[in-house]
Amino acid sequence: MADERLEATGLRILEDISALILHSHDLQETLDNIVQLVAKRIGTDVCSIYLLEQDGETLRLAATRGLSKSSVGRITMKISEGLSGLVVQQKGIVATDNAPLHPRYKYFPETKEERFNSFLGMPLLHRGNPIGVIVIQTREQRTFRQEEVSTLSTIAYQITSIVINAKLLDSIRRNEEERDRLERELEKLKSIGAPPGKTRKARGKERRSLHLMGTPVSSGFSVGKVAVIDHSVADGMEVATVRPTNEERHRFLMALEKARIETIYMEKRVAETLSKEDAAIFHTHLMILEDRGFIARVMDFIEQDYGAVRSVNEAVAHYVNAFSQMEDPYLRERSADMEDIRRRIISCLDGSCKPVPKLRERRIIVAREILPSDMATLDHDKILGIVTEKGDVNSHAAIMAKSLGIPAVVGVGGALQNLGLKDEVIVDGSSGHIYINPSAKIKEEYARLEADFSVRMRELEELRDVPAVTLDGEQVWLRANIGLLSDIRIAQANGAEGVGLYRTEFPYMTRSAFPSRDALFSLYRRVLEGFSPNPVTIRTLDIGGDKTLPYFPMPHEDNPFMGWRSIRVSLEREDIFRVQLAGILLASAHGKIKLMFPMVSSIGEIWQIKKIMNEVRGELTREGLPFDQNLELGIMVELPAAVQTAHILIREVDFFSIGTNDLIQYTMAADRNNPKVSRYYDPYQPAVLHSIKRVVDTATAAGKPVSICGEMAADPINAVLLFGMGIREFSLSAPSIPVVKQTIRALSSTMAEEVAREVLALESSGAVRAYLLDARARLGL
Repeated sequence: MADERLEATGLRILEDISALILHSHDLQETLDNIVQLVAKRIGTDVCSIYLLEQDGETLRLAATRGLSKSSVGRITMKISEGLSGLVVQQKGIVATDNAPLHPRYKYFPETKEERFNSFLGMPLLHRGNPIGVIVIQTREQRTFRQEEVSTLSTIAYQITSIVINAKLLDSIRRNEEERDRLERELEKLKSIGAPPGKTRKARGKERRSLHLMGTPVSSGFSVGKVAVIDHSVADGMEVATVRPTNEERHRFLMALEKARIETIYMEKRVAETLSKEDAAIFHTHLMILEDRGFIARVMDFIEQDYGAVRSVNEAVAHYVNAFSQMEDPYLRERSADMEDIRRRIISCLDGSCKPVPKLRERRIIVAREILPSDMATLDHDKILGIVTEKGDVNSHAAIMAKSLGIPAVVGVGGALQNLGLKDEVIVDGSSGHIYINPSAKIKEEYARLEADFSVRMRELEELRDVPAVTLDGEQVWLRANIGLLSDIRIAQANGAEGVGLYRTEFPYMTRSAFPSRDALFSLYRRVLEGFSPNPVTIRTLDIGGDKTLPYFPMPHEDNPFMGWRSIRVSLEREDIFRVQLAGILLASAHGKIKLMFPMVSSIGEIWQIKKIMNEVRGELTREGLPFDQNLELGIMVELPAAVQTAHILIREVDFFSIGTNDLIQYTMAADRNNPKVSRYYDPYQPAVLHSIKRVVDTATAAGKPVSICGEMAADPINAVLLFGMGIREFSLSAPSIPVVKQTIRALSSTMAEEVAREVLALESSGAVRAYLLDARARLGL
């Protein structure tokens, strides 16, 4: 038990150390934070870090907790003297329970360390070479056990990475400051040399007016000139001469290290300019760059004489392919993260490591695709709007644009081909229209629309902190669908009253192995704390179908969506399921969790779930760990089988959540991603609407809540219809919440019930659509 507690302590320290980079502004602050953290968590009187100087012979005290603060930076020793020097010489651990009696002990009066007896020193090794020493000391004589030494060695390994990266970040910062200074000087010289009133005549073809269309993802309007981001990598690199294997391996490892440093830098910058939640995506990137499975895959290709560049492309392609084939659009768009990682490594391999150019004035960004690193390095104040050829509402560009309030349109075919730096562009992030070199009449119209939009945005902003209550006093709860920590800030900005659907798959997909109980607990706790005191509804792991894990091979199935997926995987692989349940239960001590299970089809599955839950509860109770004893359990109703037996299932759960996306797909037997049958994937089909009504009536009769967690509710007229059916809790994409709230607050129950009654009496989806179109106009939506 003591060993397990020690291991848990070590894991918590590692998690905390990995977060230090976000809280520290320079190397000294990083080191100070580390020694404070380690000494406090391990319970020692002293923790000190000594760093090796450039001569490779001198150790200097860089940070301490426990020794005299005035000795920091002043105490030095040769590696030939002192116990810390012995650690460097041996490149190994030195431990003693009576340091003053050790033949290599050296006393420094300034440190006042004569009070301490036990000594444990561990080398900080970078690629086998010492860069410093971490020392732990206690007053009492203490013999360190092997388990303690092992845990502290792991911590030292992590600290080494932080120290190296912090040093390099300082170097990058200094280089940036110097570059900025030179650029300012150059601008001064240009302004002095340019004759007043002279401008260069525009060359090239005459500017022409053009109208393009795309998918609106962030509301608002912007007008301005263009800045193009080009991420194209020369195809010639793929057929470049392959060097000897050892050389290619070395090139890759060096590029990987540079890419890690860039990633840490971007994580820090986003954390400072936006929030830690927005920066979380780069922590995910860092995990992938340090993932042994990913590195091993690249190395394997290098061993096959692919060369470093092609090996990186092949390895990343494996992950991109896995993500891009997923049915869930949110997860499908995470392939952009892998593309971003690929580009970062490749640019470091060819020696360019070129950052995104700085914007000197406010511009509309045009690109094939906006990657996370672009948003990290660009000056957000100078981005007027965003236009991309790739992407959808779940792309990183869309998420960040919403977070920053920047008008954005994605999926604009021909944007790069038709836009030049001299063109003036109107970006309509509300409707998806792009006007290139618009006429005076169009400009005047958009000036009017922008004024109206500004008024509407102010109205919606005023609603953020008020409840969604109808004219006759009916309360509606509007919660967010989330999947990443970075979604928390967007949800909060849009007034989400908690989370109605937390997709838990992505943290599994970015790892090389299943996450531990402690890792899941830490993650879920952060989500809970982000929404406290509102509830967070967590959906257990929903893999299979289109969602696969690189380290968990799934059996080949002719029809995986009808096969081994979701709760079926969890109930067969109880080991995976139990770890997730334990992480969720532990987190429940820190906020309000509601737990729901996907794709339940029978009462037997609920009985099995409850049995496993009770066993996990018993294990945590025996360990003396706190958790919510009254955690609410619910199921997602997304299968026709669950609809038909809802009156049976409701007796065994605390709530229902209707997953409209899958319910439509399974009710109509229509793959929503198959264009041949897309017309059947229709939320207005009477079979779908009557299924929803049946489930709502069943839950209501049992006195238990029922919610909707699908994008059907994001359309205000659909929200009216669902409210009229009896739904009082919606979970939807966060940016849709303000508009739906405004609709609810302008509505009465009687009006909504009439809409629902009329719709449920109709016989075809066409008739439903026509009626709702008329109702939308009558209600002013």
